[in-house]
Amino acid sequence: MAIEITSESLAGAQPEPTADYKESPLVAVSDFPGSSQRFSRSRFRLTNSTWTRRNFSSRARELSGGDAIILSIPKSGRTWLRAFLCAYFCRRFGLEFTLRPGRYALPGLPRIVFSHDLFEHRTKGDRWDRVRGKYLVPRRELKRAKIILLARDPRDCFVSLYLQLTRRDPNALVKLKQKTVSEMLRNEKFGMAAIINAMNDWLNELSQRHNFTLVRYEALRASPAEHFRDLLAVLGESQPDGTIFQDALEFSRFENMQKLEAAGAFDSKILHPGDVRDPESFKVRRGKIGGYREYLSAEDQQFAADAMTELDRRFGYTG
Repeated sequence: MAIEITSESLAGAQPEPTADYKESPLVAVSDFPGSSQRFSRSRFRLTNSTWTRRNFSSRARELSGGDAIILSIPKSGRTWLRAFLCAYFCRRFGLEFTLRPGRYALPGLPRIVFSHDLFEHRTKGDRWDRVRGKYLVPRRELKRAKIILLARDPRDCFVSLYLQLTRRDPNALVKLKQKTVSEMLRNEKFGMAAIINAMNDWLNELSQRHNFTLVRYEALRASPAEHFRDLLAVLGESQPDGTIFQDALEFSRFENMQKLEAAGAFDSKILHPGDVRDPESFKVRRGKIGGYREYLSAEDQQFAADAMTELDRRFGYTG
């Protein structure tokens, strides 16, 4: 399977100089070597003190009890991945499609927790939310459950997040909605530095654990059938039903999901457009690899490329 790449083969990997990102399959990245490979020299990186990973809020229950936890920066392709998994498991267990199949608690149906974890902890809510750790997955859960980190080129994440905040999110602060893409790119909370910080901190915290898997969005897009099959294997579905698998792939195609979102066919506000007349306000927007170039000026692209040198090289992305 594509997922069976050893951590040792990645530990000293250098990014390819001619590529915008290093195309690679799903990767199991447990048992990385020690601190020499962590690249924590980043001038952007914030210290991820272990004492912060505690959740004293009532929301801790929602983030607990999962068979698997999928962590990601917003706009990393999580909704696409989630739609595929829900389509597969709902059909597999005879349920109508829902983005919340875990509420049925059927024997054998895996409960999957989706979280933006550190990124939301640093950007969402007020000081009291952060003191309580409201958006953090409890430390015990990260030790117990399977952990999947969904990664995407931070530049594409940023542009999609910018459009989310300025065109789609009704709760975004007015001062954020008024920022230009250039201003937001340099923003302390939502810009390139914040995205890179969170990605590096996750990898440093989790990569040596036996239950950790790194999934790259670009690999999923390049070969969805191969890599979604491997993802199901991580979740315990080593021999997926072929017919159900193909149906789930078809259902989760971007074009199909956009049509369903426009029609309001989903049972969750997660998949409702901000404005059906504005394609940029859709949750399922484009998913294009390297699309950031269409939104960032030459100067901003250079700023982003400089920021990318601070991203842990184990992610496989280049500047």
